[in-house]
This record gives sequence, structure tokens and C-alpha cells, in this order.
Amino acid sequence: MNVIQNVNRALFVAATVSWLVTLWFAQTQGIAQARYGVIFLGFMIAIAVFDNLEETIEEEQWIHVGLLVLAGILGVVATVYMTYYYEALIYTRVGYAHTHEYALAAGLMFTILYLTYKSYGLVFFLVVVLAFIYGMFGNYFPGLLNHGGFSGERLLLVTVLDMEGFVGTIHRIMASEVALFLLYAGLMRGYGAFDLILRAALRSTKYIKSGVGQAAVTASIIIGSITGSQAANTAITGSFTIPLMKEHGMRSDTAGGIESVASSGGQIMPPVMGAAAFVMASILGTTYLTVVIAGIIPALIFYISLVMAVHYTTVEQVGQAVEVDPSDYLDEAKTTQELLVQAARFIIPFIVLVYTLGVLQWTVMTAGMYTVITMLLTGFGVPLAQQAYEDSSQMRAETWDVVKQTAMGLKYGAITLAPIVIIVAAVNGIVDILTQTGLPGTMSLALIDLAGGNMALTVILAMVICILLGLGMPTVAAYIVVAFLIAPTLASQFLVEEMAAHYFVFYSAILSGLTPPIAIAVVVATGIAGSNFWRTCFEALKVSAVLFILPIAFIYNPELVVDGFTVETLISAGIALAGALGVVHGLNTRSINMSMPPTMVMRSVFFVLGTTAIIFPENTVRVGALVGILVLYLFQTNNPFASQSMTAEASAEN
Repeated sequence: MNVIQNVNRALFVAATVSWLVTLWFAQTQGIAQARYGVIFLGFMIAIAVFDNLEETIEEEQWIHVGLLVLAGILGVVATVYMTYYYEALIYTRVGYAHTHEYALAAGLMFTILYLTYKSYGLVFFLVVVLAFIYGMFGNYFPGLLNHGGFSGERLLLVTVLDMEGFVGTIHRIMASEVALFLLYAGLMRGYGAFDLILRAALRSTKYIKSGVGQAAVTASIIIGSITGSQAANTAITGSFTIPLMKEHGMRSDTAGGIESVASSGGQIMPPVMGAAAFVMASILGTTYLTVVIAGIIPALIFYISLVMAVHYTTVEQVGQAVEVDPSDYLDEAKTTQELLVQAARFIIPFIVLVYTLGVLQWTVMTAGMYTVITMLLTGFGVPLAQQAYEDSSQMRAETWDVVKQTAMGLKYGAITLAPIVIIVAAVNGIVDILTQTGLPGTMSLALIDLAGGNMALTVILAMVICILLGLGMPTVAAYIVVAFLIAPTLASQFLVEEMAAHYFVFYSAILSGLTPPIAIAVVVATGIAGSNFWRTCFEALKVSAVLFILPIAFIYNPELVVDGFTVETLISAGIALAGALGVVHGLNTRSINMSMPPTMVMRSVFFVLGTTAIIFPENTVRVGALVGILVLYLFQTNNPFASQSMTAEASAEN
């Protein structure tokens, strides 16, 4: 037990120091960004090792304990050396290194590989290893995959010693920009923001007939936007929302499906978008604000369609409205006044974030720094001011409680960020290897050749490849892979708008979390719900159908994500939203208030018409599809023949 306590203390110290260094760099930018990226990677390696050590020691997996300690030592020593000899490595010894430096680079490679395995399992570990094998032995690969091959020394230079690869551009964005937002998210969680979100969501059950399901959707989407991982968010919110839905009459497979979809959908919700927005802005060479604005309309279309799907499902399975008392599920009851005071801790920093980014248009790093500072000030100030007003004699106890909340927030932020940084470093290395082998260009030609130059077939094949490459990775890592391998093909060969191409691959990569047999979000939800995996996947696909259609809409109707809020954009968005509701109605309604219960044919017609309204490039056809949906809906709800038949059947039964 003492060993675990010491590991926890070491984790907290590493997290605190790493955040201090992060804030120092954001304020001063006193060293080269690449050098800071190396320092940051060293801290994240230490945090990942300490975080994994606790569980590994408890489970008495002593071989893995030894490997973790070895990985930590090798990783930290390598990053310290690279930091100290940064100028020599990047300016003096270009294209070669000393023997001991190759050994240190190999040690860092082992560290990244092993921590990737510990955090994300065998499948992605094998993907990284395969990329390294492809880099070294490309001359043995057939056809279009063939290339000259790297020597072992060149592979180590490319991935480590050239200050690219593991610590390349995307890693530096993680270190300088994304890290601050994960610190902000960690502090929010430490100060009780997630608890507040859950309380607000549960209180909505008083006013909404499908409130039990909607509470799960709202909480999961808000929290999921911050965490940056479908699986992590499903685990965090699903452990609460899935039992809640089941307790009030929802089937376990449906509860798991709704939670996995909401957790995945959180990744596309502005302003954070699972941290991918920052990376997308860098790759496109545009501002973060531009990327976020582009994501608002499709996120709203998805959210509204999900709300409607969950409404149908909840009303069908739960029946009457269910009012849920938050105090039945959370630690203590709170009055509305207490909730408003607590909300002030989080609303003020959010206003600072929006103002600095949207109005002052400061850099993401500067805005993030001031948001974190404001979060610390309100995190301490609001509860202490409230305590001083109510009972100043308890100030010492309240102060100590806030200090503990802050410590937990620092820890939450660090242990959420560390595995994402590790896998992004691995992905950065993969992308650098593949770029130097020329595979992206080769893959582009192969994709076009396979589709025969047909754009529609290319788009479908590209979506399938994005889903496969997603592999259940965190949002930002999945996006990086497909942004370099797939998006350039759509932009260069088919003249798709760059923003639309990147939103296409971004949305498509997220779908791997819901698509069997990978479906990592569904796997986690199934474990919590105790449901059947395939039935849970089926329920998830029903309520998330619009999420599978929207990426194709970005290709054929790029105005949804390009040029801001123009009249053309708003008209197109309105048509797409109506089509999305048609899809949802067709797939999820059963026989509620319907004169004619839906048949498989009718569901298919709703789906086809709705999909046409969402993706078809001509508004005349799209509007015609909406008219068809309306006519079919009116026929379904007011069919006199069906009503007479149902009345006759009821009389016969009586």
C-alpha cells in the first residue's frame, strides 16, 4: 500500500510540475517550440508510467511493473538528453548521430511502443509496429506499396533524432495548445462541473417526456466534447447514465447504444471537438475559430436528430414521463441557488474563453492560458466567498477542500492527456514514415484507380478506409491519420473544398467507435449495460444513422461547413435537418400515435428520401424528397383505411 501511495504522490508531483511548465511556456515562449515539445513528452511519459503502475502493482503483474519502470527510465533519459543537446541534434548533426544517441532513440521508441500497448491494447500496437516494419522493409512489399526501405539508423533519425516523428508538428500542437484545454477540462472535473452537468440533465426530466434518455444524451455530449476519447467518455458518463436508463424501463442494449452514440457525438461538438479542432486548424493553415464555426451547423443537425431518435425510443420503452430526483443518484441535494453559485465557477472561465478567442481573437495558446488562470481563480474564489458569507468559521475546512479539488483537477487533466499524447506521438511517427515512403500519394492513385475515377464510389471507399483506420483510437489520433492519407486525395483529385474534405475524414474516423466489429464505444457501453454486443451495435446504428450520412453531405453540399453562416448555408442546413428527421422517424418510430404502423418498406422509403434530402447536390431534388417525406408521414398518421381496419380489429376482439 505504501508503494502505491508513493506512486500516487509521484504522479501528482509530475502532473503539477508539467502544468507549471506548460503555463510558463504559454506565458513566455522562452524556448523553441520543438525543444519544449521534447520536455513535454518526457513529462507525459512519466505520468503515463505512474498512472499505469498503480493498477499494475495492485494486480501483481510484476513483469509489466518491470517493463513500465524500464520504459519510464528510458523515455525520461532520452528526452532529457534530447533537450540538453537540442542544438547539436537539430543543427550540427543533421542526418547522422552518435552510436549512443541511436541507442537512446531506440529506448524512446520502445517506451512509446510499450505505453501505446498498455493504453490502447494489442491491435494498435501492432499497427505501429507494422508501420515501422514497412518503413524498414518496404523493398520487400509488392506493387504500389514497394519503396526503397530505411536502414535502422534512418528509421531512428526519422522518428526521434531529427526532432520530427514522435515530437513533430502535431505533437507540438498537443503540447502548446491542446494541453491547456485538457488542464481546463481536468480542473472543471475536479471542481465538480461534471456533477453539475449531470444534475442539470437530470432536472430536465421534469419537463421532457423522454427526459431519462435526453439526460444521458446531454450529459454525455457535453462531457464527451471535452474528454477527447469515445471510450473514455462512455466509461465516465455511461457508468452513471446506463444504469439510470435501465432502472426506468429501457432495455439494456438500447441504453448502451444511446450512451455510445452520445459519447461519440460529443467529439464533433464545438468548441473543443475532442481536441481535433486545434489540429485541423494547424493542418489547414487557418484559425481555430474558423474550424469551430464550420463545425456548428453539422453538430446541431446531429444533436437534434439524436434527441428525436432518443425521444422515440424512450417513449416507446419507458412510456410515461419519469421525473428523476438528482439527490437519489448524486451525493447530496442542492438548491437552485446553490447550483447557480456553483455554475458561476464554470460560466466565467467559459466567457473568458469565448471572449479571448472570438472577440479579441488571441492565439489558442494565450486564450487557453487565461482560461485556465480564470478557472483557478473562480475555482478557489467562488466557494471561499460563499463560505465566508454563510459561515466564516469553516473557512479553513473549505479552503482545504478546494485545495484537494484543485489537486484532483490537476491529476485528472494529466492522466486524461498523457495516453492521448503517447498515441499522438506514435501516430506522428507513423505519418512521418509513410510520408517519406511516398505512400499517401500512392494511396491516392490506388483509391482513384479502384473507384474507376467515380467520385461517389471514391467517397464511399474513402469512408470505409477512414472507419478502418480509426481503429478505436482517440478522436485526435484517428483524425491525424486520415487527414494525411485520405483528405488530400479528395481535395486534389476531385477538387473538394479542403475544409469539407477534412470534416469528411474527421466525421468518418469517429464512426469506427460505432461500427462493428471495432466499435470501441459500444464495447465499453456493452460491458456497463451487461447487454449483447451485436444488439447494442444495432441500437447504436439506428439512433446514429445521421452521423453516417453527414460526412457524404460535406462532399456534395460543402456549404454546410464552408463560408460561415450565409443564406445559402442556412437554407441547405434547414433542408438537411428536415431530411435527418425523416431518417430518424423512419428508423426509430414504431407505432406511437400512428394509424399505420411502419413496415420495412416504409422505413426504407423514409431512409432513402431523408438521405436524398441530406446529400443530393441540387436543392430542387432535396426539396422534392422533403415533400415525399411529408406526404408519407401524413399518410402514416392519418390513413383512414388503416384506422378503419384497426377499429374493426378492436371491435372483433371485444
